[in-house]
Amino acid sequence: MAALSVTQQLLVEGKNDQHVIWALCQKYQIPETFSVKRPEDLEGGIDELLESIPVRLKQSQLQALGIIVDADQNLQSRWTAVCQRLAQAGYKDLPLQPEHDGTIIAATGKPRVGIWLMPDNQIPGMLENFVAHLIPDNDLLALKAKATLQEIEGDNLHGYSLTHHAKAFIHTWLAWQVIPGQPMGLAITANVLQYNKPLVAIFIQWLNRLFL
Repeated sequence: MAALSVTQQLLVEGKNDQHVIWALCQKYQIPETFSVKRPEDLEGGIDELLESIPVRLKQSQLQALGIIVDADQNLQSRWTAVCQRLAQAGYKDLPLQPEHDGTIIAATGKPRVGIWLMPDNQIPGMLENFVAHLIPDNDLLALKAKATLQEIEGDNLHGYSLTHHAKAFIHTWLAWQVIPGQPMGLAITANVLQYNKPLVAIFIQWLNRLFL
């Protein structure tokens, strides 16, 4: 990967994103033709990632740049924010909204750009919503975790923001497994979370179209 890390890069917001993607690529045996990078500061984050896009696109050896960000509460606003950075880098005629199966933008004389808005390019949400799709079907602990969170939220006992409900849900569910509290990427590697899901297949197809 070292020889190709400059020419093909996948930008993500933080460490959890990195480890989830690494685990999925391992499960699907994706060739190591790209590097998975997060903002260079210690914590990472969306602001640093967005600001880095025009700079990275100016790298002389870059052939393809993937961008994975959370849609958060407003998918269209996040899409607009990404497209504004691409416009700064000289990309024109950008789509008004993301493609359902992941967006790929080709421009003459410029690196190919791929964009994926977590969880599925269609609805507000984040990485944890995507990972929740990997919970086994009809899992009883998932139902219990949902009911528990609804109860504590209804009683106003939760310490987390309701915008982070998805984070609370997946980490509650992971806390109740054989090895409590495994990180999401490790839980994929250990088959606690199931990688062979329709949404994951679409995501992997997007990676393949972008980098292979």
